[in-house]
Amino acid sequence: MVSEKKKQAVYTLLVQVGRKADDNLPDLATGAVLMCYASGATEGEAVRETVSVLKQAGLAPLDVTAYGTAAERREMGHDIPGEEADLMNRALRENAVIVASIEPLFEEAGQV
Repeated sequence: MVSEKKKQAVYTLLVQVGRKADDNLPDLATGAVLMCYASGATEGEAVRETVSVLKQAGLAPLDVTAYGTAAERREMGHDIPGEEADLMNRALRENAVIVASIEPLFEEAGQV
């Protein structure tokens, strides 16, 4: 019996990264949060591929929070603006990981 290949979907992932030499984050940043759209046959595959791509890019992934596919997000009441939908479609079309935003994290004054 031949198993059917599962259809690709795009998953929304929020990835926290730590510091690593030559990561191109601002000097005083303690890490960053990246919003990514990644294609995969499963959410697990999309997460693994995203972590791999980020490591190849010189980043140090620490944690990944998955928010599901566009359809799953809409079921949860999320609004997906056109620009975001365009990036998701691009990730699907190119079978890629798209980093939509990078938000550096900084230690707050008074914290050790």
